[in-house]
Amino acid sequence: MTDWTHEAARLDAEDPLAKWRAEFLLDEGVAYLDGNSLGALPRATPERLQRAIRQEWGEGLIGSWNGAGWIGLPQKIGGMIAPLIGAQAHEVIAADSVSVNLFKLIGAALQMRPGRKVVLSEPGNFPTDLYMIAGQEAQGLAERRLADRSDIGSALDDDVALLLLTHVHYKTGAMYDMAALTKAAHATGALVLWDLSHSVGAVPVDLNGVGADFAVGCGYKYLNGGPGAPAFAWVAQRHHADLRQPLSGWMGHAAPFAFEDDYAPAPGVSQLLCGTPPILGMRALEVGVDLMARIGMEPLVAKSRALSAFTGKVMAACVPELACISPADPAARGSHLSYVHPHAYELCQALIARRVIGDFRAPDALRLGFAPAYVSFADCWRAVSELRAIIDSGDWRRPEFSTRAAVT
Repeated sequence: MTDWTHEAARLDAEDPLAKWRAEFLLDEGVAYLDGNSLGALPRATPERLQRAIRQEWGEGLIGSWNGAGWIGLPQKIGGMIAPLIGAQAHEVIAADSVSVNLFKLIGAALQMRPGRKVVLSEPGNFPTDLYMIAGQEAQGLAERRLADRSDIGSALDDDVALLLLTHVHYKTGAMYDMAALTKAAHATGALVLWDLSHSVGAVPVDLNGVGADFAVGCGYKYLNGGPGAPAFAWVAQRHHADLRQPLSGWMGHAAPFAFEDDYAPAPGVSQLLCGTPPILGMRALEVGVDLMARIGMEPLVAKSRALSAFTGKVMAACVPELACISPADPAARGSHLSYVHPHAYELCQALIARRVIGDFRAPDALRLGFAPAYVSFADCWRAVSELRAIIDSGDWRRPEFSTRAAVT
C-alpha cells in the first residue's frame, strides 16, 4: 500500500514553488483548496492598501489621481496581466466586473457583425455569461443559441455573430481547444469571446497566438486580487479601430475632464472604461498580479498539473465512491477537480469544519482547487484523508452540515 503521507512530503520537498507559499497570509492549520473561487491574501497586500489609504488618499487626497498615478491604473494593471494571457500590454484593461465586461464586448461584437444577431454558447456555461446574452436578447439586440460542447462546431453558421465560451468550465474543469474553436468560428465569419475567469494564472493562454478576438477574466481567483477585485477585458489590436461598446461612461471618453455633452470614445481598450475605477481594489489587484508575474506562468502551470494529477490518483485509490467529472488528462482541464455525490454539500461542509476548504457547486459537485502558488501536496493528501474519515465515520450526517448557506 502506498504511503501517501510520505509521497506528499517527497513531492513538496522537490517543489520549486514551495518557497512562494510564504508570500501569502495563510494559517498553517488550513488546507485551502478554494483558490479557484477566491485567491488567498498576498502578504504584501495589507501594507500596500495601508499606504494607499494613509498616504495616497489620506495625505495626497484628490491630487493622487495624478501624483500617485490613480488615473492610469486600469491601463497599467492591464499591461501587467497581458503576458499571462498571451496579449500585448495596450490590448488589456482592468475594469469593472466580468459580467459588465461581457455585456460591453457582446454589444461591441454585435455592432461589428451587422445583419447577424446570434450569440452562440453552451448550456451549463457559467450563469453570468448566459445572463449577459439574455440581457441583450431582451432588448432585441441578440438571439441566444446554445449547443452542447460536442456540437459547437456544427452550430456555427452564417447567422452567428459571436461565439462566447468559458475556456475552463467552472464546474467540471474541462478546457476547450481555444485555437481550434477560434479557427472554426472565424471560418463562418463569427467573432469569438473567451471567458478566462478559471484560466488566467493557472493554465496556458495565448490569445494572440490563436487569433482570438475578445476575452474577459476576473481578478479574484488565481490573480489573488481580493473579494470583488476588478476584472479585465482584452480586445485584439486589429479590432481597436472598429470597437464601440454600449456602456459609454465618462471614463471611456477620449477626454473625460473636458466634460463635453457628446460622447467620443477613447482610443483602443481605454474606451472599455465606464465609471470611476475602484482605486483600493486596483491597488490590491496590482499586488496579486505582480506576484503571479514574478512566479511565471510556466512553473505555475507545471505545478497546477502536478497537484491535480496527484490528487486525482489519491482520490481514486482512497475515496473511489466519489466519481470525478473532470477530464482525466491534466492538460485537458483547468486547475480544479470536481467530484459528484448525492451529499456533496454536506461532505464539503464537514471538510470545512476540519479546516480543509473546498467548495460546492449545485446540484451535486464537490470542487477541490489547486492554486499552484501556495497549495502543497500535503494539503491535497490531507483533503483526501479527511474526506475518507468523514465518510467512514458518518460525520457528514451532522444536522448543521445540511443547512444551506447563502454562499456555497
